[in-house]
Amino acid sequence: MPLSDLKVVDMATVLAGPGCARYLADFGARVVKVERPGGGDTLRGLGWSDHPDDDSYFWKMLGRGKRCITLDLKQPEGLAAMKRLCAEADVLVENLRPGKLEALGLVPEELIAANPGLVITRVTAFGQDGPYSQRPGFATLAEAMSGLAAISGHAEGPPLLPPIALTDEVTALVAAFATLVAVQSGRGQVIDVSLLESMSQMMGPLMAVWRRHGELQPRMGSGLPYSTPRGTYRTADGRWLAVSASSSSVAERVMALVGLDGDERFATFVGRAANRREVEDAMAAWVERHTLAEAMAEFDRIDAAAAPVMTMADLDRDPHAAHREMFVEVDGITMQGVVARLSETPGRIRWAGRPLGHDDSEFDPEDPWGSLEGR
Repeated sequence: MPLSDLKVVDMATVLAGPGCARYLADFGARVVKVERPGGGDTLRGLGWSDHPDDDSYFWKMLGRGKRCITLDLKQPEGLAAMKRLCAEADVLVENLRPGKLEALGLVPEELIAANPGLVITRVTAFGQDGPYSQRPGFATLAEAMSGLAAISGHAEGPPLLPPIALTDEVTALVAAFATLVAVQSGRGQVIDVSLLESMSQMMGPLMAVWRRHGELQPRMGSGLPYSTPRGTYRTADGRWLAVSASSSSVAERVMALVGLDGDERFATFVGRAANRREVEDAMAAWVERHTLAEAMAEFDRIDAAAAPVMTMADLDRDPHAAHREMFVEVDGITMQGVVARLSETPGRIRWAGRPLGHDDSEFDPEDPWGSLEGR
């Protein structure tokens, strides 16, 4: 596998940091998950599981492909073993509050001096420095402070937070990308990844719009200020259809479909945005006259973008999801498959997240990586 020579120590907890290491493990990295004895990563108890005493589905997914050992880093022998792991590793992933890694005795400068190629990926809410760096923080705060919540929801309602761990998942991808960039550089260094800045990247040009025009994007439900029609619309059979007309040629065909062709007001993005209410009303009325199947057939006929709003139950029986193996069974647990397909060096899920301390019996502190070889 493409990352089979990469040695990664994952001492992070919950989602974003362990998610970074999970992406590396999916492509073959040798990831050793280091947890505290007795409790381990709190992700093990977060959310759903088969039984109250079992590890959670979150853990089964985020811990996949990792070898699991326990070390008490507050004890000299545990700290010494951790330093030996880092001395032979390529990557260390952690998500303690700034300064806490150093307080444990794992000083980045010292670790890199002992292992000049070591990449230390540090994931925090607000970054390693700055006025907010010492604040406790979770993804919810980043979603509130990045601007996402302010534009989510309907104008007459409150700002909304995403109902999934959106920021954690985005930050995991950012951290994995940055880690591989640093490894490729061949230079030991510290990577400073924050939840807030990762989420801010998703906001596109909204800061430029504010600074240049003094405009704030309002809450518009599923709408976008620069593209219409765009949203979800109820069908005649009570289902929902998602529509986007974010390219000129598609928009022209959709305007013709709903009976708004030939009117110069709807010929451009600017014109449609200026007459948004008429466009949205026409779109909603058209969808309301058709069942979901009929609406999808018409959009397919004109080669325009639309899709049914799907639940997990819908995805579970969707032929495209099945063909692409979007969801796979690993050790009896359903989880998403490898996120990207490489034609020559594909990733592979080797096992689901293991029980706490699963590999302790094989772990030799004097030969940390060799003792876990091939496990």
